[in-house]
Order: sequence, then structure tokens, then C-alpha cells
Amino acid sequence: MKLTLWPVSLTDFLSHKLSQHLEMQTYVLDPEKLVDPVNGHAKPQELAEDTLPLDPDPLHGLIRVNEINAQRGLGETDGADIDPEAAKDHDTQKLSDQLRTYYTKHLDPFQTPGVADLAALQAIETAQKAFDKRLHASFADAFTEVEGMGYPGVSDPKLKITSKLKTVDGLDHDAALSFEIKMVSKAGATVPILRLPESYNGLGYQNLISMIFRLMSFRDAWMRVGKASKIGTESKFEPIHLVLVEEPEAHLHAQVQQVFINKAYKVLRDHGHLGENPDLQTQLIVSTHSSHVAHEAKFACLRYFRRLPAGMGGATVPISTVVNLSDVFGEGTETERFVTRYLRAQHSDLFFADAAILVEGPAEKMLVPNFIREHHEFLTQCYITLLEINGSHAHRLKPLINALGLLTLVVTDLDAVEVEGTKVTAAPVKRGASQRTHNNVLKTWVPKIDSVDDLLVATTEQKTLEGDQLFAVRVAYQLPITVQKNDGEVEEEALPSTFEDALVFENADFFSQLNGHGLVKKFKDALNNSKVTSDITAADAMFVALRSGNKAEFALDVLLSEEFKTLKCPDYIAEGLIWLEERLKKKQVDVLPSIEDGVMAE
Repeated sequence: MKLTLWPVSLTDFLSHKLSQHLEMQTYVLDPEKLVDPVNGHAKPQELAEDTLPLDPDPLHGLIRVNEINAQRGLGETDGADIDPEAAKDHDTQKLSDQLRTYYTKHLDPFQTPGVADLAALQAIETAQKAFDKRLHASFADAFTEVEGMGYPGVSDPKLKITSKLKTVDGLDHDAALSFEIKMVSKAGATVPILRLPESYNGLGYQNLISMIFRLMSFRDAWMRVGKASKIGTESKFEPIHLVLVEEPEAHLHAQVQQVFINKAYKVLRDHGHLGENPDLQTQLIVSTHSSHVAHEAKFACLRYFRRLPAGMGGATVPISTVVNLSDVFGEGTETERFVTRYLRAQHSDLFFADAAILVEGPAEKMLVPNFIREHHEFLTQCYITLLEINGSHAHRLKPLINALGLLTLVVTDLDAVEVEGTKVTAAPVKRGASQRTHNNVLKTWVPKIDSVDDLLVATTEQKTLEGDQLFAVRVAYQLPITVQKNDGEVEEEALPSTFEDALVFENADFFSQLNGHGLVKKFKDALNNSKVTSDITAADAMFVALRSGNKAEFALDVLLSEEFKTLKCPDYIAEGLIWLEERLKKKQVDVLPSIEDGVMAE
């Protein structure tokens, strides 16, 4: 029989005994010796041996901290399992509970009443006297019967029953907060027709209202609004108000998420003493897994937590490094403006993906996911974001991808041009024609080659930019394709220029029989040589057609084909997807150790 005794590891021991063996102390650091983190790894400042901790705590009275955690307890029904300890926290209360708490702290007329409260207090006292009178009459017979038993005697205290009414009692019921539904009457007036309990409203709106109300409560408690100003002995405002919000996106639609993150800070500053007051500062920290929330913030405000497995960065346990994105692009640069606006428009999940695939245009964005589903099942199990970004701009994402350490496949075009003096002309891809690439990804990112002839023979190693064990960037662009003519008697080399003509050459039989308009028809004619003169190759004809053709329409025509599943993915993309699949598998098997292995190693 095997018996496991506590503790089984240092982590297990500290989880129970941390506070008994460790304490928090504060020291003064030298700002001149501050060192920025390197690759997300902090560089703590070493203390001299004779350095003494500060006493008392210098942070007391300096920072006020409030928190909204992810478990907000909304939608709980009677009888649901709720942690009693967690229920003490406002975060687990229903909206009506939060309303009562706010009322008790800031509005209750019984708490240090003022002139404005006198009328309400008088009304309550009058009601209490009337209720007491009714109670006396109701219990008279019962008390008389008790007296018949010999108690109370002449010298014994008399039984007396009284009531105590409080204003908050009027809010202590399930229907204290409801949602009113209105309709337009025949007379044209808007009148209420129904009130629904708070549990009948959607969790999204409950969550939004709850969080906004909590933020208001934090602000008003900080500013001692209402009755809170007369309770306690604190006379000074803490100069810093730190508010932590965990995953606000729960149950919220994308648009509501964006509204919340844009309005939350304004709510926290909506007070006469705050606004633009530099002496009282508010800091809002939001943790999120939502790209909609992340994209509403400036890069200068973003901190990215990159998870690293045990063994990386010199750590023996899994860790997270914090990447400061404030200086990724530089402040106010053209690249920062472009990336910020583009990611918002595309709703990209770059921040939360296992890997990214950057594609050139709409045709790739529509068709590549289908190739993945048909031929790369493993990739469908991974969190991969596919972002359409034109080749002339894809390189602008380089600083962000490097900072995130995100495994990335860039699917782009050769973009061959012929240069004569100062004249640059786009041209079909040809060998030995001294062509250059106009694609900034290939010229400045990876493989940093501008000769088309050199690009056509580049190796996989040249097309791959290695980072750490989890990070690499691989580029995929058009490769030479061998096509058969005259029923297979003659083999020729085709040099595609774009995804579309590469797809056609890889699936010549499919497109030579596909009926359609626009590019589909032009490609079919080029393949069948029905409307192409003998001195123009199919590749040249396709290049001309692509200059004015609608690529998105072409992709839709292909998707509508009944034989779509027989399509072969262009080799250059297939190679890139195989590379991505192998890297992700390697990450799971070789790089990321299991938790059990980590415990056993310890």
C-alpha cells in the first residue's frame, strides 16, 4: 500500500505555510540602477547587505485597491451551490444585493442624518408608531392568556412588543430590483406594462450593469460620497486608486465589451474632485482573453503575458514573462497607427493564438481554412488565427510578432518586377530576367532576398527565421510547378505569380472544366488555349487577367463547385502548413513537459 504524506513538494509546503515562514517587506531602490526587462525577463536590483526595510509600511494610505473578479455570481438560482465565504464578497452578489450595500453605505438616512433626511425619518417614525399600535392590539389576547398562567406577577416585568423599521428593509426582497418593459399606448404615450425580476434579464446586461455599478461604488467609497463622508476617522483621500477587473468579457457581446473598456475609466473619474486632477490618480488594470477588449486599448497600455514551459529562461517551473508593448513600434509612429487600426478592423486574435497565418488576399483567406480542414486535422485542434494583410504591409507586424514570440507562417506573393533605370514594372515571373521582388516581407523580414532567381531556389532554412524554442517565422511564396501538355507528352515549368494562378496550375484538370465568369472563365480559356495566341503562355495570360480580375469572386466560384474537395492545395502553401503543423506538434511533445513529469523531476 502506497501512502502519500504532506508535503510532497516545496510548492505543496508553501501553499499551507507560506505566511508562517515568509513576510513582505519594503525597501528603497536606486532609480539610477533600474534595468529594463530583457526578452520579458525582469532584472531585479540587488540590495546591499546593510539595507534595512522601511517601517512602517510606506504604502499604507497611499494606494486604495479594489477588485472585480471573474466569478461575479450572476444568474445563480435558489439552491445553487455558492461558496459561503465567496458570498461575503460583493462580486458574488446579485444586482439587488449590490444595490442594498450601496444604499447602506452612501444613502441610508439613519447613518449620520442630515437636514434632507428629516422628512424620511419622520415618515418612518410615524409608520413605526402605527405599526406598533397594531402589534399591541394583535398580541393583546395572546399576552392575556399568558398572564393567566401567573406570569407576570405584580413585581415582574411586563411583556411588550415593538417594531423597528429601517429604510433598507424595503430593499430586502427578491423584487427590489426589476426590469421594466414599456409599450406605446394608443394615445402615443409610453407606459410600463410589465416588470421582470432581475434574473429574467440576460446575463450579459446583468454583467455590464453589475460591473459599472461596482466601479461607481469604488469611486464613491474613495471619495467618501454621501453618508460615507461622516463614517470613520479617515480624513485624507489616498492619492492612488488602483482598480483591478478580471475578464470583463464574460457573457458580453463584442460591441458591449468595447463599450465597457472605453467607458470604465471615465466612470472611475466621474467626480468633482477627480476629472483632470493630477493629485488624485486612478489606474485601471484589466485582465482579458478578449481581442475586442485588447484592441480598444493603445499598445502603450498593453502588457502581454507569455507563458513559458519549465526549462526555458533558466526556470525549473513553468513561468510567464511580461512583455511591455509600449515600445514595440515607437510612440506615435506610422506603423503603430496602421497596426492598431488594422487589427481592430480585422478582429485578429494575435494576442491569444498558438500560431498565426498571415495571408495575402481574400482568396487565400477563404480557401486556406478549407485546405486546413481537409488535409491538416491537427491544425484544426490548435488556436490559430488567420489574418489577411497585403504583402506591402505584412512586414509592419514584424515588431509585434517578435515581441509576442508568436509562431507565424507568412503566405505571400513573389511580386516580381522588372527595373529599367527608375522605372519599375510588374511582370510575370521569369528565370534569368534579373527580376526583383517588390514584396517588403521577402526583402526586409524573411528571407531578406530581393532577387527573384535567388528566391526560386531558396532553401527551407533560408525561408525560416528561428527565435527561441517556441518561436519562429516561416515564409511561403510561389514555387515552380511542372505542368503537362499534349496529354502528358510534354512537361513544362510554370512560374505562378499569385495564389490564384498557382492554384490553377496545381489543379489544371479541375479549372479546365470549371464553368463560370470573370477570372474562372479567363483561367479556363488560358488553360485550354482557346483564346490565347500561340506566342503568349498560359502564365502570361493569367497574369494579365489577374491585373483587373476580382479575386474574391474567383474564390467564391471555387467554393461553390461540387468538386471543391478534390482541389489540391498549392505546394508552397502545403509546405508551409506542414512546417507549422510539425512545429506545433514539437511544441507539445518535446518542448512543453507535462505537469506529472515536472513533479517527478522535482
